[in-house]
Amino acid sequence: MNQPILELRSISKFFPGIKALDQVSFDVFSGEVHMLLGENGAGKSTLMKVLCGAYQADAGEIYYQGQPVKIANPSDARALGIAVIFQEFSLVPYLNIAQNIFLGREYPGKIPGTIDHARMHAEARHWLDVLSLHIDTHTLVHTLGVAQQQMVEIAKALSQNAKILVMDEPTAALSDRETTLLFEMIRKLQSEGVAIVYISHRMAEVFSMGDRITVLRDGKQVGSANPKTTTPDELVQMMVGRRVDMAYARNFTSKPGEVALKISNLCSDNGISDISIEVRQGEIVGLAGLVGAGRTEVARAVFGADPVTSGTVEIFGKNRTGEPFHSVEMGLALIPESRKTEGLALIRSVEENIILSGLHKLFPSTWIQVKKAQQISQDLISRLRIATPSGKRAAMVLSGGNQQKIVIGKWLTTDSKIFIFDEPTRGIDVGAKSEIFALIYKLVEDGAAVLMISSELSEIVNVCDKAYVMREGRISGLLEKSELTEENVLTLGMTNA
Repeated sequence: MNQPILELRSISKFFPGIKALDQVSFDVFSGEVHMLLGENGAGKSTLMKVLCGAYQADAGEIYYQGQPVKIANPSDARALGIAVIFQEFSLVPYLNIAQNIFLGREYPGKIPGTIDHARMHAEARHWLDVLSLHIDTHTLVHTLGVAQQQMVEIAKALSQNAKILVMDEPTAALSDRETTLLFEMIRKLQSEGVAIVYISHRMAEVFSMGDRITVLRDGKQVGSANPKTTTPDELVQMMVGRRVDMAYARNFTSKPGEVALKISNLCSDNGISDISIEVRQGEIVGLAGLVGAGRTEVARAVFGADPVTSGTVEIFGKNRTGEPFHSVEMGLALIPESRKTEGLALIRSVEENIILSGLHKLFPSTWIQVKKAQQISQDLISRLRIATPSGKRAAMVLSGGNQQKIVIGKWLTTDSKIFIFDEPTRGIDVGAKSEIFALIYKLVEDGAAVLMISSELSEIVNVCDKAYVMREGRISGLLEKSELTEENVLTLGMTNA
């Protein structure tokens, strides 16, 4: 086609104190995968929210098949065949999977005013089967893990039979197996003429899936590129305006310190059984496995968020008992998988969130010293490059990547010696990812112990000293550094040792 199916011309969007989009133009053709890149806060998600009617542009025009259109709300977007998979989920937690997939599009029953629930569940089952997600469609969404919720979001979008499908970091919470299934689905949609707008921070996805690339920086369009004629380094430089070390360069220690975290035969009602893990000072120990294997459940049980039914958790030789507050007192920190529901007080400011975990240590008298709190938070905002006009800005209005930085930052105000990172780079751009790993490396060099959960096998292989692999709620095997390859992780993740 010589004419794009969708075109955004000179789109601008303003928020108080921020020019989120500044004269941005973007188009996509039928059967094309158009990659949209940029750092966290560059304007990618804002542009897509304008496209789907969640935001109204302050300036600019939208054209559909060459004709000007107005997208005033999500219903207008759906009428044009636009479906969006947001990075931050739009699911209703206390509705079941089928109700979420067909929310606002319910099948009418034979009696006027009723809903054909049987048909809804049958259709929902079809789309879950397409994605190989074997979960009962009557399951309430709030009981699902982040990765499973992501798959439900994808099923919801696919069920709309869209002509234009927007995917905002769709693989951020998925393991390699689920990602492969998604890519197969994208290729199929492409062959059927569906236009795909794909936002990603993963360079491998950009070059394997993209037909065209557009880069945003600070709310402006800085250029376009062809995946066949450009390099990852060139794209990163366009995104951040400087060169970034994209390697996982790390100095591995040959002599780790004493055992900091010892998990012995741990069982919990959340589905994990007989978990035994050991993490020493100066080590980064990986925890890998397919979606649903139980990685996050281990983190929650170790931290005290989920009750332990048997087994022990020892922190520097002392048993951890009780709730998360006790874990924090003993020096254990958890950067959770779901930043919005478990990591942040969204309506509170960046400053308040950053000092939250360290309140008792920073202000033992229980009186908060305002100037000290402001200085501590500002130092961390600068150190982590959190894109916010002020520490007073509410955490809820920042991009997902900047929210993740806040979650990590708040634990740096404590005297924690053991860190559990659950998907620390989920939704993080390449520049920030490099900074996050540099931060983790500094922690272990200073004697901290790190247990890192990641769905990106390249992170597990290149960053960790060793890795435990999970399958169906149990440890399937342990891979020492010499054995730590993506193939071995996958093999253990799919079969018992």
